[in-house]
This record gives sequence, structure tokens and C-alpha cells, in this order.
Amino acid sequence: MAVQEKTIGFIGSGTVGKVLALLLARGGYSVVAAASRSFSSSEELAASIDGCRAYVDPQDVVDVSDLVFITTPDSAIKEIADRLAWRRGQWLVHCSGADSLDPLMAAKEQGAAIGAMHPLQSLSTYQQAVDNLPGSTFSIEANGELLEFLKKMATDLNGRWVVLQPGDKVLYHTAAVMVSNYLVTLAKIGTDLWKAFGIDQREALDALMPLIRGTVANLAEVGLPQALTGPIARGDKRTVEKHLVCLQAMAPELLGTYIEMGLQTIPVAVEKGRISGADAQELCELLQSYQGTAGSNETMEIVSTLSSGRMFK
Repeated sequence: MAVQEKTIGFIGSGTVGKVLALLLARGGYSVVAAASRSFSSSEELAASIDGCRAYVDPQDVVDVSDLVFITTPDSAIKEIADRLAWRRGQWLVHCSGADSLDPLMAAKEQGAAIGAMHPLQSLSTYQQAVDNLPGSTFSIEANGELLEFLKKMATDLNGRWVVLQPGDKVLYHTAAVMVSNYLVTLAKIGTDLWKAFGIDQREALDALMPLIRGTVANLAEVGLPQALTGPIARGDKRTVEKHLVCLQAMAPELLGTYIEMGLQTIPVAVEKGRISGADAQELCELLQSYQGTAGSNETMEIVSTLSSGRMFK
């Protein structure tokens, strides 16, 4: 059977399922079935795609599909794979960011080929996801023909792909959470600080967004470590100390966060080449003087390695 002829079904009709189904159908893939805990969600998915039918029972999706995507919350993946009947030669793929292939082992035991395909993108709303998913990277775990099919699928979605090995998934997802989710948290911290001088959250976010976009653009254009700017990047100990004094007085609950982020930023500044090892050590000592010595040995070891040129040739 040619890959273009494979029928595709979705179990789970949330944002990820709906967007993947729609974009695959637009790309010429045969999306024929959908089921979900909420039948109305499956009906919405099916209504957006010619030839797709909504089912109450997920087993019906399995029965009419050559490839089944499970796009439910992570906690439901194993339960679905365990209770449904799979057939030899069928393909089953989940879209969890943190789970490897273990939740699908019941299907593998019945002869199905199993895999995982996770879109490395923040999909907060349906329309935002439709707009942002093209161009994203997909992490893939699979073997053989299924692996090659998923690579092609990622490319057909105007995306890139990376192949992960068993054991890589949690670290991969941790990185995604830190870069994406915690960026939102940092924006929340920043806008909260603006409240101290009378600017509400919406206005503060509007003011800070060009800065965020500029930083992201710098990352895309010049990469790491060159995109780093600010007082640590230029070894401005006086300004960093002003920040520490201010936070200690006005937002002591954020002092530890600022210190830890600063300590993690110093090696980036050294790698950029704008500050010396001596500058880096002074910055480390300043930050640690406001919060004991937690993490000091590890940070200084990194700084020492960077400044001596042993890490970057």
C-alpha cells in the first residue's frame, strides 16, 4: 500500500488532534476517522475534513484506520492502547512530549508498529496552532517504514524532524518546558514588577513584547551566545548589584530566581567573549553574596572551563 493511500484516524480531538488532522488533510493525507471523550469535539474535527467521520467508540477508529494517532492527554495514552484491539501491520503513534513508546506496548504485542511524533510548538488555541505549526520541528521515535513515513509527514507539514532514541524524551521535553513555558513565567514576573510603579499587567506586557520579540529575533539571527545582551553580558557589576538591592527590598521572593538566572547567564557571557574569567568570578561572588554559596562550585567550574578555552575550540 502506498503511503498516500494509508487511512489515518485520531483518538483525541483536542487542539493537537484537530490541528494535525486538518493540516494533514490539507496536505493530501486521507484522514477518515475521529473519536474523543467528547463526541461533539470529534464531530467538530470530522466536520472540518471531507471524508472524515466521527465515532463514539475509539475501536471504530482503529478498525477503519491504517495509522492511528492518539492525541489525548498523556495520562490516557496507555489506557487506550491497552484496551483496544490492534492488528498486525497497523501503525499506532502517540503525540506526547514526555513519554517514550512504553505506553503503546500492548499494541506492539498484538503486531502493530508503534511510534511517537511530538510537535515542538506551543499550541494554546486552535487558530494559533494552525498558524504556528508549519515550520515547527517534530520529534520522532519509531523504526523502519513507520519512521520514514513520519519523517515524510513532518516534511509535508512544512516542518523539520529530529529522531530521538529511547531515554531521550524526558530531557527533550524538559528543555521545551524551560524554553517555552518558563518564558511565560518570566513575562509574568516582569509584568508583576511593573505594578510597583503603577503599570497594569496588560500595559506592561504590551511594553515588554517588542523586547521579547527582539530577543527572539536576535536568537534566530545571530544565535547563541551572541544574542545575549545586558549587564552580565558586559560585566556591569554595578548594575547587577543595583538589581539585587532593589529586589531584596521590594520583591525578596524573586531574589533567588534572579540570582540563579544570573549564575546560569555568566558562562554564556564568557562564551560570548565580552567578559574575562576575572569579571565572571566577581559577578559570581556578587550574586552568591546575596544567597549563600548554593551552586557556586558548579558555576565557577563552568566559568573556569569556558574562560580557559577548553570547552570551545
